[in-house]
Amino acid sequence: MKEGEVHQFTRIAKAIDYINRHFKEQPSLEQIAEAVHLSPFHFQRLFTEWAGTSPKKFLQYISIGYAKQLLQENRDISLAEMAFQTGLSSSSRLHDLFVKIEGMTPAEFKNGGENLMINYDIVESPFGILILASTSKGICHMAFETDKNQAVAHLINRFPNAVFEQKSDEIQQTALKFFQSDSTKLCEVKLHLKGTDFQLKVWESLLKIPMGQLTTYGDIAKEIGKPSAFRAVGTAIGKNPIAFLIPCHRVIQTSGQLGGYMWGINRKTAIIGWEGAQAASQDE
Repeated sequence: MKEGEVHQFTRIAKAIDYINRHFKEQPSLEQIAEAVHLSPFHFQRLFTEWAGTSPKKFLQYISIGYAKQLLQENRDISLAEMAFQTGLSSSSRLHDLFVKIEGMTPAEFKNGGENLMINYDIVESPFGILILASTSKGICHMAFETDKNQAVAHLINRFPNAVFEQKSDEIQQTALKFFQSDSTKLCEVKLHLKGTDFQLKVWESLLKIPMGQLTTYGDIAKEIGKPSAFRAVGTAIGKNPIAFLIPCHRVIQTSGQLGGYMWGINRKTAIIGWEGAQAASQDE
């Protein structure tokens, strides 16, 4: 992670909020820069350094028109086929197939995680403060936060009887590599999760959505063989305990509207745009 990424994202988030509210007007560089009280030159440099692309290109990646285009292009194929067609099976593409889910047994979570040893760390990410926690089997919690103390409190609330140590380990370091634009050297990372069979199926389905692509709740329901369960799918997605690695940010409404996100709509917009930029650069 680069120094000061949280501060950088905080400034970028203000620009994204402005873009979210004014994308239909296709605001100019000067208009966006003025909204965040920066000179056009400084804003262009800051934004390009963070996103890897210009504000103009980023605006295209996150506009509703872009979302609708992606949905229209992929409406008639399954998520698995979409992943195959975009080369996701290649290690040079995005890394979702490196993620494996290992569901926790009920016994492992009896009495709020009693006897469960959890390492956790709080780091800066391209999208703000991030807390990630791991057991010996894999990542069990990963969330964007705005306050470090609150981040720890949320983790303890999920596993009230576990034993915690603030410590970075190899599992966490592997997971953090997923924020790098170069995904050619990624190793497998496992997720150690508590969830119902239905939730685990939904979360596994999310891993098939290629970076730079979007899908809908209805498409996820079809993918898991429950075409009428799109509302239940939405509920399962809303309970996703692993931010970014399980890419619930790639699921939007059928209309093309981005919809909600547990960690904030501006952050969801930022991730979609950032991933669009990374996918485009890999295609060049």
